Amino acid sequence: MKFSIERERLLKPLQQVVGAVEKRQTMPILSNVLIRAETSRLELVATDLEVEWVADMEHSVASPGVVTVPARKLLDICKALPEGATVGLHHEGDRLLVSSGRSRFTLSTLPADDYPSLEEMRANLSLEVTQRELLDLMERTSFAMAVQDVRYYLNGLMFEVEPGTVRTVATDGHRLSLCAIESIVETQESQQLILPRKGVMELSRLLERVDDKVRLELGASHLRAVFAGLQFTSKLIDGRFPDYKRVVPEDDGHVLKVDRELLKQALGRTAILSNEKVRGVRMELGENLLKLQSHNPEQEEAEEELEVEYAGPAMEIGFNSTYLLDVVNHLEGEIMEIKFRMSGASIVIRDQVMPRAIYVVMPIRL
Repeated sequence: MKFSIERERLLKPLQQVVGAVEKRQTMPILSNVLIRAETSRLELVATDLEVEWVADMEHSVASPGVVTVPARKLLDICKALPEGATVGLHHEGDRLLVSSGRSRFTLSTLPADDYPSLEEMRANLSLEVTQRELLDLMERTSFAMAVQDVRYYLNGLMFEVEPGTVRTVATDGHRLSLCAIESIVETQESQQLILPRKGVMELSRLLERVDDKVRLELGASHLRAVFAGLQFTSKLIDGRFPDYKRVVPEDDGHVLKVDRELLKQALGRTAILSNEKVRGVRMELGENLLKLQSHNPEQEEAEEELEVEYAGPAMEIGFNSTYLLDVVNHLEGEIMEIKFRMSGASIVIRDQVMPRAIYVVMPIRL
């Protein structure tokens, strides 16, 4: 294998696929990136056996071939070379020679035949959304995913596809986030799958807020996204996601409207003196008034008062301030809407900018 390429043309796909490469691997070859050079095409592949990135581009190749080399070392070399440099790659024996100007590097290689790939995927359903839509679906909900929960099906993002709608849902048992978009989906029945945390983070990393299309392919055990010269494939979590519809209260409740930025700042200040373990903040509701209170084992206290729009009954209810701030930070509208039902019941928060996004936060005892 032998070819030359501009530094920037090699650097970009390397940066794109290297996210799949874990720094610590039980299999040495998984620290490598596979480079496949054909007559007029160049392909880079990286995987950790859970997710796989394939970057594909047109490029004239002097001598076709395929090889695997240490991904991060090749990336660091490309980063260190000057902008606009031409990089030459020449595979000879068990070494890859990388040259640019007066710089020379010799990297070890491993046989391409030993490089693993994810099993063949059979798509049950395909659909198209824009990069912007998919990124919104994931960013507005993924923060509520569980982290290393024994209930393994919570450690990911649930995608639900049904006629006319694509929906994402995440929960860790303490809060739930849901977002939906309208989409042309050729299916007569609902289909659910759970994308693991690594897959969510990797796919979100390379999506952009543009209206270019993403083709999503849904299989029994894999999800694939194809966009912008990239192909992303991830294994799915084999489990049944909780019935989220039972968590979202059906009744309207008592509506409180508050300036999002003011509530964010007040929560942040009140949380300073909250118990470090539970981060609890008590909400006290009165007519057009919201009082936030916190205290800690050292008998220190904080209190904030906010003018709000609220005409419901007086009530007190406690929450984990971190969970509330997570939701507030993912809203975009100036005014946010919180629905209270009764003391001790979960609250529902909606985003005025994205009305099909719903957030549920469970209360805590203080």
